[in-house]
Amino acid sequence: MPAPLSVVIPTLNAATALPGCAAALMEGVEAGLIRELVVSDGGSTDGTLEVAQGLGAVVVSGPASRGGQLRRGVAASLGTHVMVLHADTQLAPGWGEAVAGHLPSEKAGYFALRFDSSGLPARLVAGWANLRSRVFGLPYGDQGLVLPRALYDAAGGYPDQPLMEDVALARALKGRLVRLDGVAVTSAEKYRRQGWLRRGARNLWTLARYQFGASPVVLARSYRR
Repeated sequence: MPAPLSVVIPTLNAATALPGCAAALMEGVEAGLIRELVVSDGGSTDGTLEVAQGLGAVVVSGPASRGGQLRRGVAASLGTHVMVLHADTQLAPGWGEAVAGHLPSEKAGYFALRFDSSGLPARLVAGWANLRSRVFGLPYGDQGLVLPRALYDAAGGYPDQPLMEDVALARALKGRLVRLDGVAVTSAEKYRRQGWLRRGARNLWTLARYQFGASPVVLARSYRR
């Protein structure tokens, strides 16, 4: 019987980050969990495609849009279950056991968030993310998502939008999201570059605007400025 899990990673110029993300997945390969790696690229120019091909990934290409890339990636996958990860996220050791225990469930699961950075700002931002996920049921994409394909399809899948696609799917999965006993360690590079307070406040403001009905296209333009 084929392994159950298809791992889908959206990429855009992720040649540096992708090998580390993939290396952390070997635990699942060795445990017989992972059937395939699907890399859904949005037009990388830095060698991401060559790295993905070297990893033996199924490569899907299309316009750069996180939601659209994820939608195409999941559509191209074959597993009975899907695990979505960001390229700059690495699962901490022990994740395989947590996922294996979750697979019989009919719910979606996400990981606790931690940054690859020490210090109070990193702990505070990660703490807020974990609180938001637990209390409001809104895990972001950098926390990973594991779910049965049937549940993904029933929820309508990822919308083809450039921002907040993870929040949109989390809304559709309301009441069917649980925290897994594992940790997703994500890069703090953008926070270090832009400032923890500034980026954290911008993320919170973007979420608030989206919750009040702002267009993801408009939010994406503002977010990337």
